[in-house]
Amino acid sequence: MNEKIIVALDLRGFDNILRVVDSLKQAVWFKVGAVNFTAYGIRLIEELKNRGKKVFLDLKYHDIPNTVKGAVYEAAHMGVDMLTIHSIGGCAMMKAAADAVREFEEKEGKKGPMILAVTVLTSMDESSLKNDMFINDSVENTVLRLAQNAMKSSINGLVASAKETVMLREKFGDYFTIVTPGIRPSWASKQDQKRVTTPSDAIRFGSNYMVIGRPIYEAVDPAEAFEKIRKEIEDVDAR
Repeated sequence: MNEKIIVALDLRGFDNILRVVDSLKQAVWFKVGAVNFTAYGIRLIEELKNRGKKVFLDLKYHDIPNTVKGAVYEAAHMGVDMLTIHSIGGCAMMKAAADAVREFEEKEGKKGPMILAVTVLTSMDESSLKNDMFINDSVENTVLRLAQNAMKSSINGLVASAKETVMLREKFGDYFTIVTPGIRPSWASKQDQKRVTTPSDAIRFGSNYMVIGRPIYEAVDPAEAFEKIRKEIEDVDAR
């Protein structure tokens, strides 16, 4: 169950980050996002890898295909285990990202990172899609259409709300590895997330991994909070 929890390192301060990492002995996965990668770069990735941790680099690449291909190739060289691209960047861009990993694996003779296509951010809802992105469709239909494009582009990982995971499983079966952000235990605040779910529901709905940040690193005892979440999803998996 430890491997199903990706701890988001969205707190500030290099020493603070490492203190949290070192306090979470049982944690396997850590997410490095745009803020802390901008602040600390490869230094943070190296510290995590030196501790034997798996790294989810969440920079959500979205650019012309050649630029994204180059960025993904360099991320593979850093040794990250998963990374994100925006599915809304289109099929050509996603195919270029997949090509970068394939070329890395052929040249280096080792496994490259899994690519996750971000569907609709969990901070967005139908109103946001319409007013901010000019998409006059439901969140559910938008997620399905973006997932279909990801599949066409040889991408087999998705970032999606657990609330859409059930329909993704119904449509695509086990083709996709699904990583779910916006996870909030029942005892934690929703904060700025709009489409959230609990860890136990995420597992029931079919998520492979869940990203959890503030409920863990803002806890008085992060290790205790991590263990509480681990036990919750273990109980679900055992049923």
